[in-house]
Amino acid sequence: MADILGTLLTIAILVAATAVVVVIVAVYSRTPLEKKYESAGGGLGGSFDAVWMPSAHEAGAERDRQTQRTAPAPAPGDPLGRIDGERIVIDV
Repeated sequence: MADILGTLLTIAILVAATAVVVVIVAVYSRTPLEKKYESAGGGLGGSFDAVWMPSAHEAGAERDRQTQRTAPAPAPGDPLGRIDGERIVIDV
């Protein structure tokens, strides 16, 4: 009797752990890409993206690369940028 109870308890624990992982992945995968990386938990979510959604992980990496790029400096003699309301627009 104890062997059967131990086996059932082990199976129940494995099913519960699997269900928790499936729920976390399902909720995280439905989150829009813009919301995934707003908080500090993006590092944890990045591992889920790399495994279950490689295209989203690659898109996030490309977005980070483009965000960190700097605009080219204007050459001497180039016209200045234009002011559009409260923003300065530099034509590239």
